Amino acid sequence: MNNLNIDQQNLDVILTEVKQQGIDYLNHIHERSTASSTEVEIIRDLSEQGFGTVEALKQFNQRFEPIMVASSGPRYWGFVTGGTTPAAIAGDWLSTIYDQNTQSAKGNGDVSAIIELETIQLLISLFNLPNDFFGGFVTGATLSNFTCLAVARQWIGKQFGKDFAREGISGTVKVLSATPHSSAIKSLSMLGLGSGNFIQVNVMPGNREALDIADLELKIQALNGQSFMLISSAGTVNTVDFDDFEAINTLKEKYNFWWHIDAAFGGFAACSPKYCHLLKGWGNADSITVDCHKWLNVPYESAVFLVKEKHQLLQVETFQNSNAAYLGNPMENFSYLNFLPENSRRLKALPAWFTLTSYGKQGYQKIVESNVEVALLFADFINENPNFELMAPVRLNTVCFSLTDESLVATFLNKLNAGGKVFMTPTFYNGKKGIRAAFVNWRTSAADVELAKAAMLEILTEL
Repeated sequence: MNNLNIDQQNLDVILTEVKQQGIDYLNHIHERSTASSTEVEIIRDLSEQGFGTVEALKQFNQRFEPIMVASSGPRYWGFVTGGTTPAAIAGDWLSTIYDQNTQSAKGNGDVSAIIELETIQLLISLFNLPNDFFGGFVTGATLSNFTCLAVARQWIGKQFGKDFAREGISGTVKVLSATPHSSAIKSLSMLGLGSGNFIQVNVMPGNREALDIADLELKIQALNGQSFMLISSAGTVNTVDFDDFEAINTLKEKYNFWWHIDAAFGGFAACSPKYCHLLKGWGNADSITVDCHKWLNVPYESAVFLVKEKHQLLQVETFQNSNAAYLGNPMENFSYLNFLPENSRRLKALPAWFTLTSYGKQGYQKIVESNVEVALLFADFINENPNFELMAPVRLNTVCFSLTDESLVATFLNKLNAGGKVFMTPTFYNGKKGIRAAFVNWRTSAADVELAKAAMLEILTEL
């Protein structure tokens, strides 16, 4: 009997063991290191017969498990990485078990796209956005920005009477932005528009990252009526600054442009009555990017794009599988195949559906407001210690700070991360080296801030 058949007979034992290992990990995640420097020798030759899952699990536990970092834990503050709620874990496990090819809402095999369509509606409700958005799930902000900007590129082409998706790009596509995320710039590169080919809009004075509306209008006027894309921010990386969406709405009434908002994590401010004013007017955008593996706290590799329904034909023109007759007419037979880059996708919507259904609007309001509270608590510590200085006001959930002696920033951060108690990332802001701490994990509490503070104070005594 081969290993595959043996594993099939022992599936209950295998899954029970994996479940218990997962529970042990989650129950002790507060104790696990947030960093690892251990090197592992790579095995390059595949065995002839294989070892079976039980033995493979043993090898994983010997070689890899002890050095897996707590990136889903409460003190991993580096890359705006959320944790995973219990409901999202259940949904993700079921996504793997049912293993659906998420494409059609009806008629062509599975109906898991209905779950995706419903989950998008739940997210639109969570964000208090108008119901005239269509959306779907992709792997992260990069693919979400890419999807939205690809439809924007097609829209620009139509203004010139061209079909860029079919004919290729011709002429110059104008893109305006102030502080675009690197994933948006990467998307411009992948779309053939050029990563360095956007018009830089000035930021507001007074330690801001939000675009200057007056300068934006001057840049628009200089285009002499040419259509363009605007990439605006709902939560910049360093200081979580928000562009003035109401002012952009006013400009949109005067000029012809595609308005895209990168709201990867800042969009979740809409969950809280305290902070939703930061997003006032964002519902009039043509497209929006939101990361789910950030503040929604679902497993990594999950984001959604939201594009106004009136642009669906442009979206299909951009992403349709036009030479696949067996898929039918894309405008008559709905399939996500024709609305986003990937043809092959797992049911990413299910973890999001589970966690949204399980905790509702009040649950996410509590997560957002709790994270902001601990961010402010951490900022108080930075303000009160003469060895540190805030580089910008704390507007939401990210603390951008530096050491009073800038030359010590790299040494301090390397020691802090190596200690494994907390993880942060370096940054560069207003010409100065700094450190970012981003709070988006549902588990993070004041106790975690106290632990981080103790680790930081200890390192200060060593410098």
